[in-house]
Amino acid sequence: MMTRNIHREITPLAQEDSFIVFERQKTHFDFPIHFHPEFEINFILNGKGARRVVGDSIEEIEDIELVMVGSNLEHGWETYNWKGDSMTEITIQFHSDLFDRKMLSRTIFKSIRGLFERSNHGICFSSKTAHELKDRIMSLPKTDGMDYFLLLISLLQDLANSRNQRLLSTYSSRNSKFENSEQIRTVYEYIQLNYGRKITLAEISDLVHMSPVSFNRFIKKRTGKTFIQYINDTRISYASRWLIETDLSIGEIGFKCGFNNLANFNRVFKKAKNITPSEFRMQFEGIKRVL
Repeated sequence: MMTRNIHREITPLAQEDSFIVFERQKTHFDFPIHFHPEFEINFILNGKGARRVVGDSIEEIEDIELVMVGSNLEHGWETYNWKGDSMTEITIQFHSDLFDRKMLSRTIFKSIRGLFERSNHGICFSSKTAHELKDRIMSLPKTDGMDYFLLLISLLQDLANSRNQRLLSTYSSRNSKFENSEQIRTVYEYIQLNYGRKITLAEISDLVHMSPVSFNRFIKKRTGKTFIQYINDTRISYASRWLIETDLSIGEIGFKCGFNNLANFNRVFKKAKNITPSEFRMQFEGIKRVL
């Protein structure tokens, strides 16, 4: 595994969402190497000379780039030797359980199931595939509702069956223990419903019939986070969503997400995202869809 600082990204996707797509014009890459539970497809146009990091793979990219990254696999792009004026980046993220195991076990989904399995190492698709799918990918940010879902399935099928795919990382993504713990699931669902108000350690410990000390050890072991960090992750996730989708002020969003003052919201958000809420909002001024 690479020895670099890995950032756990909190994406704007809420649990009830299915997927999100961004289209951005960029003059540089500034987001750190990161991972998240969601699957991601990343398309870059006019990016020759930038550098891609996926797991233990580090490569300078060509003018057109199409990559799929599996759940919790470290990845990121760096400006590196890029000398252009502007590049186009389209990012598609969707929940790892959007297609459940029962669905993926059907014969018709065999190719897509294989695609998801390979994406645990990261997949770089050929420039020929990227050019062939370019128009469809670039139409995604302008598509809504069920049309988007059908277009996504069609895109995944074509990616799955495309020729000259290349696995990037020699190791696969991190395995999450989340789904194996009923207690963590109970905590997760409770925080999803109550993140907008103060939740005490005693309250959440009682919910899962533990002492506060035992619960703190439990959640740290299961998630790698303290109780406060775990709650704040949820709050930042919702804040990110509202910063993208609404015109609410940053103060209003912070209050709705359970932060008692603007300074605290700014501090926690910047620690999680490495940028302030206002800087994050400016990054996503392009076309976006959350469905």
